[in-house]
Amino acid sequence: MPIDLQKDSLQTALRKLQAKETTFSLLEKISELGSWEVDLKTNKSIWSKQSYINYGYEPFTIEPSLQVFLSHLTPEDLPRAQATLKKIMASGQADTFQCRIKKESGEVIDALLHGQVVYDEKNNPSKLIGTTQNITSLMKLKQETQELSQLIEYSSNELYIVDINTFKYLYVNTGACKAIGYSRDELLTMSIYDINPYLTPDIVLKLKNQLLDAKHFINRTIHQRKNGTQYHAQAYIHPIQYKGAEAYVIFDTDISQNVENENLLRAQSDQLKHLAHHDNLTSLPNRTLFKDRLSQAVISGKRHDTPFALLFIDLDQFKKINDSLGHIVGDNVLIEAARRLQNCVREEDTIARLGGDEFTVILQGVKNIQDISNIAQKIVDDMREAIIVEGHHLYISASIGISLFPQDATSTDDLIKFSDTAMYKAKDEGRDNYQFYAKQMTAFAFERVVMDTSLRIAIKEEQFVVYYQPQINIKTDKIIGMEALVRWLHPTLGLVPPGKFIPIAEENGLIIEIDKIVRNTAMRQFALWYKYGLNPGMLSINLAMKQLNEKDFLSQLITTMKEIGFQSKWLELEVTEGQVMNNPELSIEKLKTINAMGVDLAIDDFGTGYSSLSYLKKLPLNKLKIDQSFVRDIPQDEDDMAITKAIIALGKSLNFKLIAEGVEDMEQKQFLIDNGCDYMQGYLYSRPLPAEAMTALLKNNQAF
Repeated sequence: MPIDLQKDSLQTALRKLQAKETTFSLLEKISELGSWEVDLKTNKSIWSKQSYINYGYEPFTIEPSLQVFLSHLTPEDLPRAQATLKKIMASGQADTFQCRIKKESGEVIDALLHGQVVYDEKNNPSKLIGTTQNITSLMKLKQETQELSQLIEYSSNELYIVDINTFKYLYVNTGACKAIGYSRDELLTMSIYDINPYLTPDIVLKLKNQLLDAKHFINRTIHQRKNGTQYHAQAYIHPIQYKGAEAYVIFDTDISQNVENENLLRAQSDQLKHLAHHDNLTSLPNRTLFKDRLSQAVISGKRHDTPFALLFIDLDQFKKINDSLGHIVGDNVLIEAARRLQNCVREEDTIARLGGDEFTVILQGVKNIQDISNIAQKIVDDMREAIIVEGHHLYISASIGISLFPQDATSTDDLIKFSDTAMYKAKDEGRDNYQFYAKQMTAFAFERVVMDTSLRIAIKEEQFVVYYQPQINIKTDKIIGMEALVRWLHPTLGLVPPGKFIPIAEENGLIIEIDKIVRNTAMRQFALWYKYGLNPGMLSINLAMKQLNEKDFLSQLITTMKEIGFQSKWLELEVTEGQVMNNPELSIEKLKTINAMGVDLAIDDFGTGYSSLSYLKKLPLNKLKIDQSFVRDIPQDEDDMAITKAIIALGKSLNFKLIAEGVEDMEQKQFLIDNGCDYMQGYLYSRPLPAEAMTALLKNNQAF
């Protein structure tokens, strides 16, 4: 071979060798694997570049040797390394062991040592070759993996790995076994359907699709333990690779206590919402919820052109029951009234309690006026039935005002205002009825507001005067007494008749002050008549049960009589039948106390209420007063004649005196004489007269 070609061949071989050395050096660096050899005859060593680095030296800066190698082993690993070297030398077989090396800098690393004997042609050991690999990172990773594995295995949370297709369990941790009650071996034969009783293939498919979109998500489920008990669990689900196959890892946490707390908070929240929108006593919607429902009804009515009706209901006589028997009885009456209202309307209708004894009803989708009338009449009829509370038979009635959407109004405020106005119209029509709103009622409502204010001024300025209507012995035509009647002498309107202001005074409670003015004025006038030798007979005064229920009524009455020299035998107090029957037991006791003072008692307007004979005979009464509504049409109305005869007969059987009011002609008088009535009063004899006119009458002649 020519010299030039031989030279080129050597250079090429040299370049290839250098390239291999470079590659080998790079591989050692990447793997942190350093190679070394020891000549067993000369004890000289050769280290690769990475071996120097592994022991903490700059490459090729020291003379490597077996002694240097051994000096870097930690004291606890040195004996084992020496024993391994002897074993390699003796057996001639390669061996590997793990140890810890202290580098020249003092840093301690984990290392994996591999050694092997090389024999010469005579089969004598000539070299010891091997490698030193820095496995610190691998050992750290292994330790972290082991720690993580233990955390997962012994975590109190449940961990499951399931096959992505069959949903069978591939792995379960100890926490899962403890929570669910199955052993690991049992669970590894089961699928997710076995411990999730409410899980279905459709639900699983939905969850699987969610995972495709979100990669991971949180789901709530219910687990069933081996013993059959169940608990709520929250699952975090994520797709993973497990042992080379696709799977899902599921982290489950028992959230039963959380769910219980959530349910409790939800119940408390619902309760607070209910309390905020419902009446505590009747559980009906309160004013707030009513206004919201009414607003919704208006919106819906405008959108769909659907009419509805609003009923405003006030319970008649309720305040008397509440004042005389107390709030507990009153509350029971309201509860029963609410129940009756619910029985009268449909489920889709809204009943609300605005407060006190005021209720409203929104009647949705009513077709015609007759349907509304039928419901209103049913409410009126049902409210008339006796309410039995603590042994008391109590009677109330309902006054109902009705406004219509959209005929009367299209706003909530106007609908409420107009139904309220109509309700007052129902009261003025005698209560216990219903009235539809009419536009002229607006002026009527305004008049009531003005009247209320004017009444308060009238009391303060003493604008009331007392008139007296004679009561006559029907056989002798002589005055036996007179009834004191109030008149309002208004500074601009003049004399206002009682029918205009008495109902309003009764509703707002001013009647007590007015009755007190009448009583004191009339008693002073009677004392004067007797003082000057006149004989006015018995003074008859109306007594509202509200007055009688006042704590200081009797003491004030006695004090007034003493101050003005009025004798109790001159006084007769009239109570209405309806007031007495609201609470007959209490009325009997209080009226007995008054009667024991020498004061006579009479039932006014007898026959218009619902008296029970068993109570009537127990009342300390002296007189029954036949209401003028029965006398007015005698002798034309046979029913009135029959009723009047029956009242007279009843009174006589109970030893009561009978007085008829409203007698206007001789035919009425003769009928009363023929049937045994004792006394009468009315226009046949005299209209109510002021004190001056009555004084003149008493002076001139005490007989008609």
